Amino acid sequence: MKINSISLISLVSTLTFASAANAGVVADFYIGGMAGVGGQTMFADHKNETDSSGVFGGIVGMDLPIFRVEAEYDYFTASGFDTNAAMANLYAKIPSTVILPYIGGGIGMVFGGDHEITKDDIKLKNSIDSTVAYQAMLGATIDVLALPIKFDVEGRVLYAPNIYEIDATGSTPDMLQYNIRAKVRYIF
Repeated sequence: MKINSISLISLVSTLTFASAANAGVVADFYIGGMAGVGGQTMFADHKNETDSSGVFGGIVGMDLPIFRVEAEYDYFTASGFDTNAAMANLYAKIPSTVILPYIGGGIGMVFGGDHEITKDDIKLKNSIDSTVAYQAMLGATIDVLALPIKFDVEGRVLYAPNIYEIDATGSTPDMLQYNIRAKVRYIF
């Protein structure tokens, strides 16, 4: 009887310490990809040009209990327009069980690509300058239990000022990207 009691106490103690050791892991590292659709508005000389757009990209990050930190690459495409963005993002998570809402912001750079515009029946191709970009996100994470995969669905707005200079006028348009994205993250 005493051996069974000692065995039971040993087993419970081992399981308690093992779960406590696993609870000490504070950060989950991940890698993932995303795709999204939305719109793009270019602002120049008090005129707005709006078009539908798409976005594709990759992410790498660290998931902490309350926050998530991530680096991302995006490729934006629209009619006559393509560019790249590299962003550093910070998300604040709202605690929940399976569906985890979050809000976030990011800062980075828009670089490379072209914007083709038609003016007086002449097509002009402008190269995108490297410029700072800001973004805000609102979304939810769906945690797939027992699998190292998480899905994110989010709405996002990205603003980049003065992305290139129009040769003939000297004006510099601003870009506003707004889209809905789906992300898949693999947790290491």
